[in-house]
Amino acid sequence: AVLTTVIPRMNALLCLALRTGVQQRATYIHYKPPKDKIGIMESAFVLTVMTLTVLGPSGWILSHVDEYKTRRP
Repeated sequence: AVLTTVIPRMNALLCLALRTGVQQRATYIHYKPPKDKIGIMESAFVLTVMTLTVLGPSGWILSHVDEYKTRRP
């Protein structure tokens, strides 16, 4: 009986908190044109570096799994 009254109130509070948080954050967003244009080479360089940064370590680990399995502690 207690849960039937508590859960709807918690849901209402959660919805209210989410709504006010989104509204407060949206007031700080301002759209302006970019100051400098980014070229295709800069975009490609950044995309390559980010891809290697994210996928490089996991690729290294996956390619050396057999060595890690045979290693004795």
